[in-house]
Amino acid sequence: MTDFTDFPLMLNLLFFAVAAAAVWWAGTRLALYADAISDISGLGSAFVGMILLGGITSLPEIAVSVSAGFSGEAALAVNNLLGSIALQIVVIAMGDYVLGGRALSFVVGKPRVLLQGVFGAMLLAILIAAVGVGDFAILGAGVWSFGLFMMAGGLLWFVSRESKRKSGWEPTGFPDLGDAIEPQGKPETIKRALSLTFGVAVVILMAGFILARTGDAIAQQSGLGTSFIGVTLIGFATSLPEISTLLAAVRLRRYMMAFGDIFGTNILNIALIFLIDLAYPGPPVINEVGAFSQVAAALGILLTLLYVSGLIERRDETAGRLGIDSWAVLIVYFTGIMMLYTLR
Repeated sequence: MTDFTDFPLMLNLLFFAVAAAAVWWAGTRLALYADAISDISGLGSAFVGMILLGGITSLPEIAVSVSAGFSGEAALAVNNLLGSIALQIVVIAMGDYVLGGRALSFVVGKPRVLLQGVFGAMLLAILIAAVGVGDFAILGAGVWSFGLFMMAGGLLWFVSRESKRKSGWEPTGFPDLGDAIEPQGKPETIKRALSLTFGVAVVILMAGFILARTGDAIAQQSGLGTSFIGVTLIGFATSLPEISTLLAAVRLRRYMMAFGDIFGTNILNIALIFLIDLAYPGPPVINEVGAFSQVAAALGILLTLLYVSGLIERRDETAGRLGIDSWAVLIVYFTGIMMLYTLR
């Protein structure tokens, strides 16, 4: 396996940028193919956003975190996931800006996205408790990480069942947003849509692996430390599929898909701690992190619940093209990053 620390810092930054660009391109195409699968299959954009987009856009996190786990970098592995969770919530604000005129949380008309957001915050709260009390290993993985994996799977199953219910409340006074935009180049058959989706998934996974190896090298060569680099630089790079797919979904007027992608990905990211545990050669990975990861997880909870409150309130009010909840998310995120910098 190539040791990227043998290369100069500037060359590693170049490798990192090229891999990030590949992830961005693939994420943009992914939204188009997922939209086709949603239409042809009749599964609905929210469900496809949560399961298909959420799963595939998690591939860079899988590549980065599992690779870091194999390399013995527990802090980088876990904090990459937590950094991605926080940053992906901020991605919603980017979609809010692209929408303009109306708050993105106002134009989402189904309650199931609230479930996804609350479930993600709940799993992060359990993770904070797990780091505080410690973990113990059974059959090569920690009990807490296995429990988080099982709970995440159960919650995703519950949300998928909820998406099929015909009853339930819906907001009143829902605006007429017009028909979804049908872009050029959209696959017309489920077979072609799935094959193209598989192709961009491979690109995302391979580029994610390069992000993992170069990111680890940059952390060592820059002196900023793996925890801070994991939450910021690598967290940003592995969030690029979510950024590109969310912006594409908003332009296609698939607002439920946009929220479903982000909240679904975050639930899957928490489940990935179990895979890191299996890959990590040392003790349970939860025992290898501490206050930094707890603060990063708490930041993810705050950001998630800010948007959940926006989805509940549904305030049709913007300032500078952003909803009030998006402004709150941006302020809290950058405040949290400054706090994490002091803990690095």
